[in-house]
Amino acid sequence: MTSPLRISFEVACPVEHAFAMWTSRISVWWPPDHTVSGETDLVVVLEAGVGGRIYERTAGGLEHDWGVVTVWEPPSRLSYLWHLGRTEAEGTDVEITFAPEGATATRIDIEHRGWERLGETAGIWRDRNRVGWETLLPHFAVAIGRGEN
Repeated sequence: MTSPLRISFEVACPVEHAFAMWTSRISVWWPPDHTVSGETDLVVVLEAGVGGRIYERTAGGLEHDWGVVTVWEPPSRLSYLWHLGRTEAEGTDVEITFAPEGATATRIDIEHRGWERLGETAGIWRDRNRVGWETLLPHFAVAIGRGEN
C-alpha cells in the first residue's frame, strides 16, 4: 500500500475566506501549468455540494473533467475524487480540512490517498502529485496574501 500524502500549512485569513478561495474562487489562483489544456484564458470550476464537478473550461468552451466533490462541509471540510488526466476509476481521494487558528488565520490540512487504484504506478503518481502540490500551493498562498476576494 502506498502511503497518503499529508500536507499542512497556515494562511493569514479567516477560515471562511480560505474555504471560499479554495472552492468558489479557485479560478483566481489555479495556474495554467496545472491544467489539461495549459491555456492561460481558461476557467477552473469547483461546483458546490456533493456531486459537484471540478473541471476546466477553455475560452473555446471545451471542458476537461478533473474530479467530483464527495464531501461538502463549508467552511471546515472538503473532499473530492481527483482524476485529472485519468478515468474516474483511477481517481485518488483528496480531503482538505480548514481549521481556524485564532480570528485571522487558518490551518489547512490536506490528505491525498487512494494511490492503490493506480496499480504498479502508484508510487510514481504519488511522487508526481507531491511535486504538483508543492508547486500549486504557493499560488493559493499568494492569492490569499493579495487579499483576493
